[in-house]
Amino acid sequence: MYQLKRVETKKDWADFIELPWTIYANSPNWVPPLRIAVKDLLDVNKNPFFKHAYMYPIIAHKDGKCVGRLVGIIDDNGNRYHEESAASFGFFECINDKKLAQQMFDEVAKWGKSRGMTLFRGPLNPSTNHECGLLIEGFEQDPSVMMTYNPPYYADLIEAYGLKKAKDLLAYDIDGRKVKFSERMMAQVEKLKQGGVVTFRTLDPKNFDKEVEMILDIYNDAWEKNWGFVPMDAEEFKHMAKDMKMIMDPELVLIAEVRGVPAGFSLTLPDVNQVFKKIKDGKLLPTGLFKLLWNLKGPGKRSTINRCRILTLGIKKQYREFSIGPLLYAEYLKRGPAAGYSVGEASWILEDNRPMNRALEHMCGERTKVYRIYEQSLN
Repeated sequence: MYQLKRVETKKDWADFIELPWTIYANSPNWVPPLRIAVKDLLDVNKNPFFKHAYMYPIIAHKDGKCVGRLVGIIDDNGNRYHEESAASFGFFECINDKKLAQQMFDEVAKWGKSRGMTLFRGPLNPSTNHECGLLIEGFEQDPSVMMTYNPPYYADLIEAYGLKKAKDLLAYDIDGRKVKFSERMMAQVEKLKQGGVVTFRTLDPKNFDKEVEMILDIYNDAWEKNWGFVPMDAEEFKHMAKDMKMIMDPELVLIAEVRGVPAGFSLTLPDVNQVFKKIKDGKLLPTGLFKLLWNLKGPGKRSTINRCRILTLGIKKQYREFSIGPLLYAEYLKRGPAAGYSVGEASWILEDNRPMNRALEHMCGERTKVYRIYEQSLN
């Protein structure tokens, strides 16, 4: 019924990239990806991720039309770090047909198993350092920048195949008009500030490369023990930072220093999905780039982009006694709303990261979305 093939030719890749426009034709909340960004992410010659990982992309056709796609991924760095043999799946798109989904998952699982993998996990696009997770709650809202979106029936397709929940990832909205801090927390904030122990500064764009090196050092130290975390090397991190630089607001990238030494950081990005949604065909040329730059730099910027995403917040292990996490949120809540970002989405947060979830709840953060990563044994 369905014809599966490995993605190899330009026509194959065109079908692969074009398929979401068919799947989401009637979805009011889907945000079209930038085609150039998808191509760059999956280009094994340009993306440094593929210096330690490899993939098996497939597409499915019926009556000459592309109806499904899936990518198998094996990340050697991730497997060494976690001492496991896992094949991931990602970039899943499919019409509502369990037989087709099963056929694609069978093909990618067989590929992973033939290479000695014993675990099947996803969706990862292509890793936890990129977009990941299947949306299972919050379909009525648009996704924030660098977060996934999918039809509700995808969970049925994945679970019908036998994949089980591995971990849920949570997203919270933090509304600057509603947020609250406990008296105890604010007292701690003021004590640390008045003593000059903890100070804050913003990213210095003139020394961007050095700032990126410093943030990478904090990043790899802060998340060392987190579930699913895989350290990034300098080349990979710089490649990602270069992509973010075009949309980054340096005033919202905060560096926390303890007695002048970098100890933590938070990365907040303007939610450019509010602009990308208007670029219906996912092409920057001829008009998409103008729309993006106008809304980022030009008049009316804040009337269009009034949300942001708190993408990453981390503190080096040796400085966790200073309660820098709440301090960073408090600092963001002074700067974000003042710059016109009325709501920030904190995402994603591991469901069992109790300290962070409690802190967000105490600040009156509202849980708005849940994403799920699945897995099963390949034995």
